[in-house]
Amino acid sequence: MPIHLQAEPGDYAPVVLLPGDPNRATRIAARFDGGLEKSRLVSQHRGLLGYTGTVDGVPVSVQTTMMGTPTTSIVVEELLMLGVTTFIRVGTTGGFGKLGIGDAVVALSAVAATGMGSVLGAGEPTAPTADWDVITALRAAAIAEGLVTHVGPIVTSDVFYDPAPGGGAVRWGRRGYLGVEMESAALFLLAMRERAKGRPVRAGTILTVSDVLVDPEDPNAKLVEGESWYRPPEEEVTRRVDLTIGAALKAAAALGRE
Repeated sequence: MPIHLQAEPGDYAPVVLLPGDPNRATRIAARFDGGLEKSRLVSQHRGLLGYTGTVDGVPVSVQTTMMGTPTTSIVVEELLMLGVTTFIRVGTTGGFGKLGIGDAVVALSAVAATGMGSVLGAGEPTAPTADWDVITALRAAAIAEGLVTHVGPIVTSDVFYDPAPGGGAVRWGRRGYLGVEMESAALFLLAMRERAKGRPVRAGTILTVSDVLVDPEDPNAKLVEGESWYRPPEEEVTRRVDLTIGAALKAAAALGRE
């Protein structure tokens, strides 16, 4: 049984939202039917807050993953032990190209530019891919919420602060990737592994563009405040993330009805 999520089978709904931030998990639970008072705290060990409630009458849970693929992998493995079958990562991303602050990104796939990708792929190349049903539910919900919505490939990286002078991460944007984050590739690989075993496990990701990474070599690029990496004040990031959370909740309810 799980070591880090000190819970029992049945404590989590079949559909679980996965934010990295424990504060965000609490904010999501506060939007369940009846608010936080009607939600049940099912995990808090090591700060990995998890809640179960309903959304439009449909059982839904939310579980913190913290940052990066190692803790995400631990959390997802343990949720699998507890019977969860649908996973929706709800997070933020640095956006490339013409993406704007607050845009929603629904990931088709996630390059595993992370050590966990090699571990889960046994050292071979991988193609971490989301489930089509989750992709389409998230896209429909984001559009219904009025969000500027992009669907395409992203990158999962172990690095937040780009070590390359001038913004080396923009090379991914030049290749057509929409953004970079730190968790989705591991989630997709684990869900794919379970499907290969015959389990009805599916996973997807919806992200809010919280940072814009501008290619300094793009002649048409417009630097924000003179910088190639722009992030608005944190209260604005939170406001934009809350809009994407609304879409994720709507999609979670729709998927839970299936």
